[in-house]
Amino acid sequence: MSQGPRSGLAAVSSALLAMSRHLEVRDVLKTIVASARELLDAQYAALGVPDDHGGFAQFVVDGVSEEQWKAIGPLPRQHGILASMLHEARAERLADVRKDPRFEGWPSAHPELADFLGLPIRDGDEIIGALFLANKNCARPDGACGFTEDDEELLAILAQHAAIALTNARLYERSRELTIAEERSRLAHELHDAVSQKLFSLRLTAQAAAALVDRDPGRAKGELQQVAALAAEAADELRAAVVELRPAALDEDGLVATLRTQIQVLDRAHSARVTFDSRGVRALPAAQEEALLRVAQEALHNALRHSGAGHVDVSLHKRGGGAVLRVTDDGSGFDPRGVRRAGRHLGLVSMRDRASGVGGRLTVESAPGKGTTIEMEVPGG
Repeated sequence: MSQGPRSGLAAVSSALLAMSRHLEVRDVLKTIVASARELLDAQYAALGVPDDHGGFAQFVVDGVSEEQWKAIGPLPRQHGILASMLHEARAERLADVRKDPRFEGWPSAHPELADFLGLPIRDGDEIIGALFLANKNCARPDGACGFTEDDEELLAILAQHAAIALTNARLYERSRELTIAEERSRLAHELHDAVSQKLFSLRLTAQAAAALVDRDPGRAKGELQQVAALAAEAADELRAAVVELRPAALDEDGLVATLRTQIQVLDRAHSARVTFDSRGVRALPAAQEEALLRVAQEALHNALRHSGAGHVDVSLHKRGGGAVLRVTDDGSGFDPRGVRRAGRHLGLVSMRDRASGVGGRLTVESAPGKGTTIEMEVPGG
C-alpha cells in the first residue's frame, strides 16, 4: 500500500470507525471524504451522490476552503469522467485528468487538478455515489507522483465500507422520517379528541344557556361564563398542538433557540408560567438535539395538560462534554410505584427509548402532590 502519512491497518481501521460513528447522511459523506483524502495523502477529495436529473443531489468536498467552494459556483453535472464512473461503474486512475479526452474543463475558481483516482460507490447493483481524489502529495526525489494500483485497492476497500455507512445513514433518516410522521398522526388524533370534547361541551353549555335566558337569567349568565372558559381551553389546545405540529427549526436555529421559541409560545398559550434557562450548551450531534427536543416536548405536554401545574421550568445546561435537560413542574405528580400505568399515560417509555437511542439516560422524580422532574442527560458527541 502507498506510504502516506496514515497508511497501514491502524489508519484504515480509524477511517472505518469514523464512518460508522455518524448517522446523518451529510455527516457520513463528510467523514468518508475526509478519511479518503487523509488515508491516501491527496490534496483534494470529493464525493457526489447522483440525482435522477443528470446532476448531484449532494456533493461534498475536502481540501477546498468555504470561500473557494462558493466562488466555484453551482454543483457539477454528471459529465465527462464523473459520468463515466457513474454510468460504466468502473474505477478511473489517470496521470493527468486534463489530458483525458473526456475532460471538459472547470470554472475559473476551481483548483487545478492533475493526477486523479476515482471509483463508484455501489450498493449491490446500484451506484449510489462517486468518490474521487486528486493531486497526490508526493516527496519522491525524481518529482514523479500519482496514484498507484495499491492506492486504488485501498480506495476500493474504503468505498465498500462507505456504501455500508451511507446505506445505514439513509435507513436511519428514513426511519426518523417515519417516526416524525407517526408522531404527527398521533398529535392529529390527540388534537381531534381534545378539541372535539371541548367543542361538544361548549355546544351543550350554550344550548343550556339559551334555554335558561328567559326563565333564569342568573343561571344563564353562569352558563355563558362557562362557554367562554371552554372556548379559551379549546384555543389553548389548538395553540399547543400547532407548536408541536410545526416542524422544529433545529437545522437552521439549533436546539437552544428552538426550545426557547417553543417555550415562549407555550407560556403565552397556557395559564401556567413556562420558563426556560440555558447555560453553556453549544451545538450537539443532530440525533441528540432531536432526541432532547422531543423529550422536552413530551414532558411539557404532560406538565401542561395533565398535571395542573402553575409553573413549569425547563433548563438545558452543559455537563462535561454533553448536556442535561431538566423539565420540572409543581403539578399533581404521581406515584413512581405505579410506573407501569404512569409510563403508558405519560409517554415515559417513549422518552426513555429516545434517551437510550442517543447514548443518554432519563430519570424521573415524582410523588403525589409534589410535582415531577424529568431529566435527560446525553454524552458529548
